Amino acid sequence: MTVILAVPTCLLLVLVGIAVTTQLQAYRDARDTISRIDVTIRNQGLVHRLQSERYQTNGLTSGDKSYSQQVVSSREQVDALSTELRDEPLVAGAISRLDQLATFRAAVDAGTADRKKTNAYYTGLISALNAADPTENKAALGDRQLRDDLAALQALAEAKEASSQESSLLSGLFASGSFRGTEFLDFVEARATRNSAISRFYGLATPTQGDAVAKLVSTPAVQRLLDFEDAALKTADGSKIDVDTTGFKRDLLLPHRTMYDAQHRIDADAQARAKALSDDAAAALTGYIALGLLVIAALVAAAVLAARSITRPLDALAREADDVAQRRLPDTVARIQAGELVPAEGPGQPPSGAAEISRVVAALHNVEDTAVGLATEQAVLRRNSAESLASLGRRSQGLVRRQLSLITALEQQELDPEALAELFELDHLATRMRRNAESLLVLVDERSPQISSVTASSLELVQSAMGEVEQYRRVVLAEIEPRRISGRAVAELSHLLAELIENALTFSPPDQPVDVHGWVEGNDYCIAVVDHGIGMSPEDLARSNARIAGEEAFLVAPTRYLGHYVVGRLARRLSVDVLLSETPGGGVSALVTLPAPILAPDEAPPPDRRTHVSSVLNGFRAGIARAETR
Repeated sequence: MTVILAVPTCLLLVLVGIAVTTQLQAYRDARDTISRIDVTIRNQGLVHRLQSERYQTNGLTSGDKSYSQQVVSSREQVDALSTELRDEPLVAGAISRLDQLATFRAAVDAGTADRKKTNAYYTGLISALNAADPTENKAALGDRQLRDDLAALQALAEAKEASSQESSLLSGLFASGSFRGTEFLDFVEARATRNSAISRFYGLATPTQGDAVAKLVSTPAVQRLLDFEDAALKTADGSKIDVDTTGFKRDLLLPHRTMYDAQHRIDADAQARAKALSDDAAAALTGYIALGLLVIAALVAAAVLAARSITRPLDALAREADDVAQRRLPDTVARIQAGELVPAEGPGQPPSGAAEISRVVAALHNVEDTAVGLATEQAVLRRNSAESLASLGRRSQGLVRRQLSLITALEQQELDPEALAELFELDHLATRMRRNAESLLVLVDERSPQISSVTASSLELVQSAMGEVEQYRRVVLAEIEPRRISGRAVAELSHLLAELIENALTFSPPDQPVDVHGWVEGNDYCIAVVDHGIGMSPEDLARSNARIAGEEAFLVAPTRYLGHYVVGRLARRLSVDVLLSETPGGGVSALVTLPAPILAPDEAPPPDRRTHVSSVLNGFRAGIARAETR
């Protein structure tokens, strides 16, 4: 369901992404345009000051010393603005041409400047600054109004520059009395350029912007300037101009200032329009991003709802299955093993009416019924197996008891040493058979009658265990520190040690001894059975310790490991710790730790060992006889 929903959603997100990219580019362009317009405003201010300086410098080089104070003020303004714009990369190239301005100023101040070259330098410098206008050739975000505002601004700048060139040429004309060289042609060209730029401006400007410039033409000061232009046009033949120039300087400043103010107004309009476009692009960008997030949220919600409509009944089934596996089935099996025959509890109906889910529920119920049936069969089989093993063990005990009684009677009647030795071997063999019968009872968790009053020493315990193994002659008793063992634990501890010693003898070479050590360690008593045989791998050693710890059922293990399960059962009964580890140099060591509760206080003096062992064995046999008759 998620994949099905994701395909159209991804397509929609691609479209939204394209729209976001477009709006982001529009927003960046708008912010860039605002920045460029700001640079344009400052650049136009510098051009305005340079035009004033050019006009005043042209009059000064023509011999009119009245411009001296005005030139100083214009130069200070030009220097301040040029310093501010030097760090702007958009006009850095044009600003670098101001480096030669100091040279021309020095020549003007010294009176050695050529008027035409000086005027040409100022004109070239102003043209470079106008050409470096950051808003020129901008697509203006595709907005016609902003594009027209920028074009009108460029046209007005061109008209203002042409008008400034006229004023500069007129100031030189009035100062010298006539045009020199090509100045008349320059004057005519500037006048034509001004008129063309003004016409283009009116075609691009808004009515408000056009009215602001149109008012300029209707003022008396501009009319007087036009009269001066007409008079200048009549001096094309190089004749002296004869006009009253009173008020010329004052009138000249008015149109320049008015056109500069009009530039500022258009700049403000363009900047406001660019900001509006930036805000619109930001709003659209926010909307598209919100739309994309909404689409993603809708996809996630739809996917979650679709998934929940499928997974909710599956979750219910999973919970039912877990309940069957972890609670109901184990409880039912435990009750069956305890002797109860109970039907399985069927799983509940999950919250779904789909036929497929209903079939899964029925299949789950069938699985539980089958599992309960198999558990019942296995419980009956295991119970029958345990009862059979217990019966076999008791029967074997009875036979061995009768066999030992007969052997004891024969030993008491036999006088021939060789025959008596053979009877002792037969007695030893019967003792081992008795241990095997006891092992069967241990595996099915049946207890044999035990002596609970007479204690035994640690040495007697080890010797009793040696008496139940075949190759007891290979067992070497190392130092066995004396310690008394509680009588209730002697028989089972002897059985446990016999299994460990038998295992050590079986898996070691015939010519290698098996060492048995015993020592006191704090409140505990430790017995170690050490062989020097083939040893075990770390994995096998870990599995053997797991069997001794009771982590596996003896019915699933190979028969050669039954001794481990017997040791484990006896160890749990007596609360003793048994641990198998590697013997240095090869082999396996078994460490048996007897806790304080199964140890008895030391007695002084200890009873005769042979008499005591005999009494222990006789008592044990008597206990077996009582269990058999019972």
